[in-house]
Amino acid sequence: MAIEIEKKFLLADERWRAEVTESAPMRQGYLNREQRCSVRVRTSGKQAWLNIKSATIGAQRQEFEYEIPLEDADCMLDTLSHQPLIEKVRHYVPYQGHLWEIDEFAGDNAGLIVAEIELSHPDEHFARPDWLGQEVTMDVRYYNTSLSRHPYRNWEDGKEGLA
Repeated sequence: MAIEIEKKFLLADERWRAEVTESAPMRQGYLNREQRCSVRVRTSGKQAWLNIKSATIGAQRQEFEYEIPLEDADCMLDTLSHQPLIEKVRHYVPYQGHLWEIDEFAGDNAGLIVAEIELSHPDEHFARPDWLGQEVTMDVRYYNTSLSRHPYRNWEDGKEGLA
């Protein structure tokens, strides 16, 4: 069984941009949004994946991911996925032995920027960059599946991501 251990954070400022080593536009949609798990299709460049993730709140969740043909993914996103799709650019920032993934959202979630770090175990120590803000791992509003249901542009309060 595959386990994902991931923590999510808002950003304190824009200093992270100077440390980006790579960026990739992404488009993703959900084929279901059930209480037990989500089934997601994601494309990035010329690659695509089908992802099944347990609907557990917190840093540790079951996750299964499989590469699929890009044409199939595009068809699923355009015809089977719940709308709106999640559109974002993922920026990669290495920092003291870890790779931060910073998602800068577009479309219905424009204005939201979230940093994520994947860990090998729940208690793994990691250095916090100065540009890192408040942890939001336990706040389900920041989960992509939630953003597809309740886009950031519709939030009435709590907009804390960088605009």
